Amino acid sequence: MDNSRGGSRLLAVRLDSAGDVLLAGPAVRAMAARGTVDLLTGPAGADAARLLPGVDEVHTWSCPWIVADPPAVDPASTDGLVTMLAGRYDHAVVFTSFHQSALPTALLLRLAGVRRISAFSEDYPGSLLDDRVAPPGDVPEAERALHLATQAGFALPVGDDGLLSVRTAAAPEGLDRGRFVVVHPGTSAPARAWPAQRWRDCVRALDEAGHRVLVSGSPSERELTAVVAGSRGVDLGGRTTLAQLAALLSRADALVVANTGPAHLAAATRTPVVSLFAPTVPLRRWAPYGVPLAVLGDQQAPCRGTRAVQCPVPNHPCLGSVTATDVVEALEELLRRTNGRGTSSAATNPPPRKNEVHA
Repeated sequence: MDNSRGGSRLLAVRLDSAGDVLLAGPAVRAMAARGTVDLLTGPAGADAARLLPGVDEVHTWSCPWIVADPPAVDPASTDGLVTMLAGRYDHAVVFTSFHQSALPTALLLRLAGVRRISAFSEDYPGSLLDDRVAPPGDVPEAERALHLATQAGFALPVGDDGLLSVRTAAAPEGLDRGRFVVVHPGTSAPARAWPAQRWRDCVRALDEAGHRVLVSGSPSERELTAVVAGSRGVDLGGRTTLAQLAALLSRADALVVANTGPAHLAAATRTPVVSLFAPTVPLRRWAPYGVPLAVLGDQQAPCRGTRAVQCPVPNHPCLGSVTATDVVEALEELLRRTNGRGTSSAATNPPPRKNEVHA
């Protein structure tokens, strides 16, 4: 363990997936200004955790009360986690979303002998928490996490802008030459997905508008990316690690994506985003943070706020009216506002078109 940043041994806990971990990045950097930070996350968040500046070591555990496909509560698993963490940490900060409880995690951390534990909790925590922090309300998720870190005694160092950030690897050879747009059609929840044929139409329309298009996806999304890329895009399905995808996004003109982890990876590389955002979770909390952004989709659709994994409304009305033409127009307007890549001012954003919100 590297103790070069100070003597305190600190544990950041975010037991979710990649996007959730990336949004905790500013809070983790605040902790790292005071000591050595390890991060405990779920299996889906481990690769993202390794990209965060300030993280020394990553621990992975599949948490029965957090992950989407939860395992059974197993004494051997919980005992193993307690043993792994035992006696190692002076202070742990448990980052959660508004619908999650930090208290079961705090119990295991207490059993592991963590001296001080900080978390959001509206419930009585007894002796599980040393810092019981009131949630800050309806704020972006990155600011929510940073608020907790600040209340636990950690502040961003002078000069840190508080935006998302990642370490990047080299991009796959030859793919980062010239200008290009990345399209990422996959999602972790079907309720947030745009149909594959619409994505394919989008790639064709972007190509016809003069944009070189790279289509990204995980190994499990190879069939989808092949369909979407067709003969008009470059199919990268399963060909990039998360770090390599970050490197590509850092060079891209923009990312076109639904509400899923790579949207936050783009934000961490300061890449403009066209987001096809299904309002099953609040846009204000979960939109790509701190980057030029165009949002497509009906934010008042009946699925609003349901946190649904499967679409609860026939014909998927939140994204069903979005067309490939809408995406091309939103992208080109976004690039005009940012001069290709840059920081736009909210004051200069044009009025939103139908199904579009600029943030």
